[in-house]
Amino acid sequence: MALYLVAFNDEWVPDLTMDEVRDRGGAARAVIDEMTSAGVFVFSDGGLDASSVIGSVDPGSGSPVFTDGPYAETKEHLGGFAVIDVPDDAQARYWAGRIAVAVGWPQEVHRFPHRVRFQSDAPPEGVS
Repeated sequence: MALYLVAFNDEWVPDLTMDEVRDRGGAARAVIDEMTSAGVFVFSDGGLDASSVIGSVDPGSGSPVFTDGPYAETKEHLGGFAVIDVPDDAQARYWAGRIAVAVGWPQEVHRFPHRVRFQSDAPPEGVS
């Protein structure tokens, strides 16, 4: 099994009435319920937009510099996501397609890279 991120940018979401948002949210929850029943659902969240941004952090000076709001150059930002644990790309595409149809806007699919062990196979001190 591998972890995949299914995500969308807020800018891809069309203008919707509150009733349409509720309808699409219900359709998305139905797909999440199916993923849960299939044993592939890990975590999801949504409703992210410009109003939910609390700040940005830039490490350029070697120390974190925090600013209010998103990066000025940012044109897109995350609107919502689901993390799924499926055996292959085909299954990740299947579930991403189900979500896209349920909500009515595009989704991106990313496979998380395999975890890399550093220097030693032993866990860090204090971790078992």
